[in-house]
Amino acid sequence: GIELIDFLCFNQAEYIGFNSTVGRFVGYTEHGLKNAEAWNSDAGILGQEQGELERFCKHNTANHYSAILDKT
Repeated sequence: GIELIDFLCFNQAEYIGFNSTVGRFVGYTEHGLKNAEAWNSDAGILGQEQGELERFCKHNTANHYSAILDKT
């Protein structure tokens, strides 16, 4: 299967991440925890991030897969 992992960083430190397998945001700092709580309760933000798996990942899988195989 395909898994989307999307991290946001501030000052080179990850503070929040989204994992499509979990289906929600996870905070790693105090600020990230507050954002994760807010974003996970906002159906629009959560749905938009969940949609990236279909919109970007699955749409581009064949291109990325063949590029990787061509390098091995």
